[in-house]
Amino acid sequence: MNFRKALWLCACGLTLMGALYAFQRPFRGFDGVEYRIGEIPMPPDWGEKTEWTFARLMFPPGPLNGYRNRDLDWHVGVSLWTQDFPRADRHFSQAVRRLTRIHVRSVEQCVNLDEGDAYDWPWLYAVQVGEWGLTDQQGHALREYLLRGGFFMADDFHGGAEWAEFESRIRRAFPDRQIKDIPDRDPIFHTVYDLNERIQVPGYAHLRDGYKYRDGKGAHWRAIYDDQGRVMVAISFNSDIGDAWEWADDASYPEKFSDQAIRLGVNYIVYAMTH
Repeated sequence: MNFRKALWLCACGLTLMGALYAFQRPFRGFDGVEYRIGEIPMPPDWGEKTEWTFARLMFPPGPLNGYRNRDLDWHVGVSLWTQDFPRADRHFSQAVRRLTRIHVRSVEQCVNLDEGDAYDWPWLYAVQVGEWGLTDQQGHALREYLLRGGFFMADDFHGGAEWAEFESRIRRAFPDRQIKDIPDRDPIFHTVYDLNERIQVPGYAHLRDGYKYRDGKGAHWRAIYDDQGRVMVAISFNSDIGDAWEWADDASYPEKFSDQAIRLGVNYIVYAMTH
């Protein structure tokens, strides 16, 4: 390759990256079920356009959502999708900045599939997906996002009833694909850290028992794969990874759980951006 051609390819790549950043929606703040806007200080890099941002999925409540605010407008926050938000998002983003060479923005981005902006973010996270109300339209949008190379992490749901509700909703995206247990040898467990042992991660409120609900004992790490064997949907069932991120700076929350959660999340991100 001659110098002129190499320079032209470089310029094209920079133009494409610049266009991608230019069309990213700006940061949007929302009140959460636990924290209000301004309660968690904004970091100085909140307005940066970076190669990775913690993208949190917004969704309507489903039939299992028992929150007293279930009838509020989920588009404006204070809804189930804001559990652990934004403390978990910002703690974990700081960890990714420290533990990898990825250019990370320290504040989250809330993503509504109905608005069509999921493609700006390579990694998408949702909490308490056993109580979500993903619609047919949102399921179709999620499917398109994932088949085009996106990655979705589904977290913090427990027991048989919540599994059934999660499965019924994710089928709106992938009625034709199986949910499988991720084998130990899968690259997703070995991208940065070798996660040869995956312990159940309980939420802060369930530390005494170590699990939530009578039938929520025993963690499962599952996935939906594409035709090339790439994980598109990573499922942490019977574990609360987001709570471990949220409480990672609290000495009363066991370090072994926050360590597991951060290592798992870092692996998922690097995998999502390289596979």
